[in-house]
Amino acid sequence: MRFVSWLLTNTVALAVAAWLIDGIRFTGPSSGRAELEEKIVPLLLVALILGIVTSFVKPVLKVLSIPFIVLTLGLFLLVINAAMLGLTSWVAEQLDIGFRVTGFWSAVGGAIVITLVTWVVDGVIDDDGPRR
Repeated sequence: MRFVSWLLTNTVALAVAAWLIDGIRFTGPSSGRAELEEKIVPLLLVALILGIVTSFVKPVLKVLSIPFIVLTLGLFLLVINAAMLGLTSWVAEQLDIGFRVTGFWSAVGGAIVITLVTWVVDGVIDDDGPRR
């Protein structure tokens, strides 16, 4: 159940980022039922790729960049999150999934949107049960 909620959270966050940020997009139709039918599988695949990249690459980058994180009072974490989104875009492009992030500022904006939406959706879907 935890994996499903994690994948759902990443999927919703990516969909919102693609909707809000001009430089983040999925190829295919841009409206109607055809858009939903054609983009749901790529959206799920990109969410899975983002989760894998974030799980394995991000911790290494965070450890290697501790001095920059401290020096910028944590703002460098935005650059790391943008890099994870850019790496996800590159992997999706190599696999011909149809997801693209164009430009550094689009990646930064997307990282901010994904972080905020993930935070909100995690609060709504809290699957840990009641807190004591």
